[in-house]
Amino acid sequence: EVYNKVACWCQTNDKEKTASIADAEGRIDRLINKIEEETATSSRLNTEIKNLEEEVAKNQKALDTATANRKKELAEFNEDEKDTLQSISALKSAVTVLSKHNGGAALLDMQAALRATVHRHAAKVGDMLSTKEMKTMNSFLQSPEDYFDAEPTFKQSYAPQSGEIFGILKNMLQTFEADLSQAQKDEMQSQSAFESLKAAKEDEIKQGQDHLEEKQEELANTDESLANAKEDLEDTRTSLAADQSFLANLKEKCQLTDQEYEQRTKTRQEEISAVSEALSFLTSDEAHDLFSRTFNFVQRTATSSSANRERAAAILAETAHRVHSADLATLAGEVRRDAFVKVKKAIDDMIAKLLQDKEDEIKQKDFCIEELNTNERETELKNRDKEETQAKIDTLTNEIETLTKEIDTLKAE
Repeated sequence: EVYNKVACWCQTNDKEKTASIADAEGRIDRLINKIEEETATSSRLNTEIKNLEEEVAKNQKALDTATANRKKELAEFNEDEKDTLQSISALKSAVTVLSKHNGGAALLDMQAALRATVHRHAAKVGDMLSTKEMKTMNSFLQSPEDYFDAEPTFKQSYAPQSGEIFGILKNMLQTFEADLSQAQKDEMQSQSAFESLKAAKEDEIKQGQDHLEEKQEELANTDESLANAKEDLEDTRTSLAADQSFLANLKEKCQLTDQEYEQRTKTRQEEISAVSEALSFLTSDEAHDLFSRTFNFVQRTATSSSANRERAAAILAETAHRVHSADLATLAGEVRRDAFVKVKKAIDDMIAKLLQDKEDEIKQKDFCIEELNTNERETELKNRDKEETQAKIDTLTNEIETLTKEIDTLKAE
């Protein structure tokens, strides 16, 4: 009975562990492939993220540089505009003074303002005026009172030279006003161009940051999945090693059990053979009938002589010694003493035990077969559920990929 239980346990666990090892080896192969793929994906994403970060930083730097340049240009324009307005005001004042023939304090103020304008815009004035005109301008700035009478008469309100300087000043005023107008237009265009550049760069930066966040999220998910796969791989390898060790020990133990069982079976057979042979020397019809009903042995012709009993006892004793059977040794002693009642009882007990062992073996065998069939059915059902679940997972994964591509397409549009 113990052997049958052990044999059933060996067979069941051998089958389960062999299947478990095969599943683990298949899972390890899949995990290794997954780890390799996700490692490559992680490396690719890190490269893409690095490139996106550089691109975003480059665009941000370009925007910062453009902003700084725009601020500098605007400050320079404001300064130039202020200076030009002052120059225009000085020229208008000079024209007004000349046209109204004002002298005194107004003349001195006009002289100082005009001299400051010519000094600030020396290069511009030099390009604007001819040599003769420049000479006239310098002369006017030195002695403006020479260009009209201090006390004008009804005949002549200003000196003849005032007409020439008046024309020069008006031309300068028109040039300064035209330059200011053009500078203001240029400033508006520069500001508009900057606004366009700023909007474009900000859009590029936003797109780059959005793409960067997507890649960073994808990388985080990939790295998490990769870490889980590595942990799963380690656990699976540990479990595989444990199963392999268990299976090896199981095979070794079960092999020893089989060898022990074979030895016990051989011993039992020898015991039965010895009893059968010894019985052939016994003269009791009852013993003959009993053994014939149980094992269907053919009784040989025998006498009830003591020589036959001794021969039967010798056979039993020899077999008892060879197979180390205490039961046979006891039975041999009973035969020698001619206490056949006890011999008969011993034979009955042994036969009963052998029959009970046989019945137990049949029951245990049937139980083991039923358990194995049940395990096979349950395993088949679970494998079927597993395949159906995996099919659903694959379908959902494909749907997610399709939807993700459609979303990316819509975003791109």
